[in-house]
Amino acid sequence: MRLRLHALADANAAANTGTAMTFGAHTRLKKVFAIAALVILGWGFLQAVDWYRSRHVYRFEGLSGPLEKTVVPDEGATPWAQFDHGESSRLAVLLTDPDSPWLGLAHGLKTIGVPFRITRDYREAIKHKAVLVYPNISGAALEVAAIQALAVFARERGTLIGSHVLGGGMNELFGFDEAIPAKHTRVKFDTGQAMTSMFTDPKESTIVIGNAAAPDSLVGTYGYTRPRNPPLAIFEDGTAAVTQKKFANGRAYALGVDLGFMLSKGYNNREEGIARSYVNDFEPCLDVLLRLVKNIYLEANPEAVILSTVPFGKSLAAVISHDIDYTLSLKNAVTYAEFERSQGISATHFIQVKYVRDWNDDIFFDAKGVKNIAALSALGAEVASHSVAHSKVMSKFSLGSGDEQYPGYQPFVKSQMVTINASVLGELRVSKFMLENFAPDSKVVSFRPGHLQNPYTLPQALEATGFRYSSSVTANNSLTHLPFQLTYNRAQKQQMDVFEFPVTVEDERITDGAEWLSTAIALSEKLSRYGGTFMVLIHTNVIDYKFAFERDLIAAIKPYAWFGSLREFGDWWSARNLVECDVESAAGGGQTVTLNVPIRINGLTLNLPTGMRVTTTEPTTLKMSQTGNSLVIDSAEGVVKLRLAK
Repeated sequence: MRLRLHALADANAAANTGTAMTFGAHTRLKKVFAIAALVILGWGFLQAVDWYRSRHVYRFEGLSGPLEKTVVPDEGATPWAQFDHGESSRLAVLLTDPDSPWLGLAHGLKTIGVPFRITRDYREAIKHKAVLVYPNISGAALEVAAIQALAVFARERGTLIGSHVLGGGMNELFGFDEAIPAKHTRVKFDTGQAMTSMFTDPKESTIVIGNAAAPDSLVGTYGYTRPRNPPLAIFEDGTAAVTQKKFANGRAYALGVDLGFMLSKGYNNREEGIARSYVNDFEPCLDVLLRLVKNIYLEANPEAVILSTVPFGKSLAAVISHDIDYTLSLKNAVTYAEFERSQGISATHFIQVKYVRDWNDDIFFDAKGVKNIAALSALGAEVASHSVAHSKVMSKFSLGSGDEQYPGYQPFVKSQMVTINASVLGELRVSKFMLENFAPDSKVVSFRPGHLQNPYTLPQALEATGFRYSSSVTANNSLTHLPFQLTYNRAQKQQMDVFEFPVTVEDERITDGAEWLSTAIALSEKLSRYGGTFMVLIHTNVIDYKFAFERDLIAAIKPYAWFGSLREFGDWWSARNLVECDVESAAGGGQTVTLNVPIRINGLTLNLPTGMRVTTTEPTTLKMSQTGNSLVIDSAEGVVKLRLAK
């Protein structure tokens, strides 16, 4: 019995072993099938991806790049001492607080063409004929000896401009009772006085400096009470915004607006509702403030020489630009470029590098499209970047890694407010690489983002990727119709070697071509009164009324406008930005003007003192022409000396 039981147990064990072996074989077979299925599915997925990409991403055979990595340095600080040089003919800026937004003031003075020097030594400042104390005058900001010396300077021999005169016993010198802190929104100028008589347009005679409905836009100001003399300007509550007091041989002006802060606010695209309109209108807030400082400086120093804001003695700098961001736009752009060439004008064509099909539009940066880019370049047009994605949310993009490359960089616009796989550096470096590859004779240095989306990181990203010129904001939102230098993170510490040229008029909000033309011409005439910049934006999605607008606009403004592409104007402006100008009395009478011109510039224009003419030059081969007090130098580089006499 026991043997039978053992035999039965052995038989069961053998059966169980066979079952286990069979189950194991099945399991292994299932794993093989599973792996095979995954391989097949994976292959199918890759095929699907390739199919998708073939339909949604255009690939140029063998093209990849850029290869080099872009590195954006950390933020630093531009030292004020960089501007501490120059002769006594310059405006002296006595800096009482190096942590103030003085860099905005420096950029503004560069823009308006007033030669200046920044110093923290009052003894050096009062050697000049005009001194601007910034950002404030008070017993805490200046020692007693400095306050006393500045008072003597204003009473006896020079012009003192005080920003935020808050104490130090200076009230009587500047001619008011108290400085009352407030957050004003308007400054109204008295155009019946010589210093402000040129502010004839209603938007010049009253400028907006804050928006009561947007608390973040309000700027700290000081209203001066009971001015002894009629003020040059008042705030909306009747307190003085700009006081004046004249002495036998000197002048004193008190400013209630922080110029550096206001300039920084506009230049950094942080106006927060101050502008009265977005585009196609006149908003000269910063221009008026800078022109006022220039007028005060020239009153103090009538022998001064000012750098003009327009090349070759013209009164308006006009740049025609096109945004190419639609399937038919690239082909139409050639028609515009042919016309521009017939007029002897080079325009800037901002081209979207559209090799990804997405919510926005179909692909047009392909083998057919790049032939049109080559044609634009051959016609003398400037080829510039209008990004890759043309996203409405580029302002929210991350900076990126700096190694984005075509074809791997594939930003995808999913909807109006959603874009994936995009970065600021990717938009810049990949678009620049692609455009330069298909227009090899063009160095791409100008950029305009889609929808004028302006991320805070854009200035440093532009510089790091080799761009020099930006047209990323409207003039109205910048509160100025003049170019300006950009800063890191659109902040107040470090300047970038990149310049902004804001858009003056554009076609997105236009329904009536005739009205658009008359508005644009009227605006150009206002800007031509003080050498403004006229940046025109025309989309080439259609030809008819937009083409007619450009044709008629050019004909209307050509008598007083200089025309050039953004690259041409940018090269001129950046070279002008480096020009240093000093004036000294010459032995035997007259004056000697010394220009330091680090980069060759053609058409540099100087505004000379009334009645003065050039008698001799160094070098003697210098070619120039003079009309009235406007002197145009054909070409200059290095040190140039001009002898002036009546």
